[in-house]
Amino acid sequence: MTRASDHSGPPLAQAQAILTVDLAALCANWRKLRDQSKPAECAAVVKADAYGIGTEPAARALFDAGCRTFFVAHASEGARVRAALGSIDARIFVLNGLIAGDGVAEAFVSHGLRPVIGSLDELKQWLAHTSGRSISGYLPFALHFNTGMNRLGIELHEASAAREVLRAANAQPELLMSHFVSSEVTDDPLNQRQIDGFARVREMFPGVCASVANSSGIYLGQRPHFDLVRPGYALYGGNPTPGLPNPMRSVVKLEAPIIQLRTIEAGDTVGYNAQWTAKRRSRLATIGVGYADGFPRAAMNTDKKAGAEAVVGGVICPFAGRVSMDLIVIDVTDAPQDRVVIGTMVELLGETITVDDLGARANTIGYEILTGLGRRYHRRYES
Repeated sequence: MTRASDHSGPPLAQAQAILTVDLAALCANWRKLRDQSKPAECAAVVKADAYGIGTEPAARALFDAGCRTFFVAHASEGARVRAALGSIDARIFVLNGLIAGDGVAEAFVSHGLRPVIGSLDELKQWLAHTSGRSISGYLPFALHFNTGMNRLGIELHEASAAREVLRAANAQPELLMSHFVSSEVTDDPLNQRQIDGFARVREMFPGVCASVANSSGIYLGQRPHFDLVRPGYALYGGNPTPGLPNPMRSVVKLEAPIIQLRTIEAGDTVGYNAQWTAKRRSRLATIGVGYADGFPRAAMNTDKKAGAEAVVGGVICPFAGRVSMDLIVIDVTDAPQDRVVIGTMVELLGETITVDDLGARANTIGYEILTGLGRRYHRRYES
């Protein structure tokens, strides 16, 4: 079923590109990751507007599929998930934890959010603010331990101090967690060092649910699933096993109609600063997508650099020249002329050209491609 949503963007008649989000594929990916991780619980990371596909439709679909634990980065994102689900059954953890400022902790309380505590000061702040707020004494929270990422998290040598703070308050975390540095590199020795360090911390908090595996961590040979896994990128079609076939289904499809066609002669150039030169008589198609829509400028195809491609008339065709703010030119010379006319839909992302493919062509990663999906696309959701 295809439907619009509260993230539908401009009306179809006014949009120059269409982003289709396959919610059935999203849920199929979650079920696959759940089955891969059993008996651990499978959560879902829906931060950054659910990696660009839309927080509310993604959270609702995943909840209906059976997901009950969600992770976001900011409290504001958690509030959106709570409003979308309206369910006390859903646990929503905020990865970036508490931030300085009056009323921050109360915002967590009012929306039923669980902070992921990353320092002893944060821990003390949360315990002081929520003391006596529940039958068990304190409202739920997670403890994040730094095992090597060195961004957020309580240091491993501070684990004993954290345990003493909790004992003094007669409190217990709901979740212990850490985060892999390079789980996509299966033979990186850091993976095992992180697993071992986290296991030592876990022994200090017996009976507490533990989580370290992200999307790629789920597929590590050590199976560091513990009690809960937290996939993000793989849910949205990204490959959690780089170098191997992608086990995930594609979730996003980006298409744009051709708005102009022209023929140029060998030696003619295309786009800003004449970076692409026709080596033969060439047919060009222009579409109304550019870096203002979140399409990476670095996807340009020049005389010196191979860039991105598109599927036109069933044929993979290269870009011609730079990606500009609102337009991209594509060399459609090799596509069947009778299938390439004004209005023909050009596929920029989908089953043929994945987010990982485009990321590689643009010298970035699929994560950035997904989270940069623009608001000028007409969005439609299939379920």
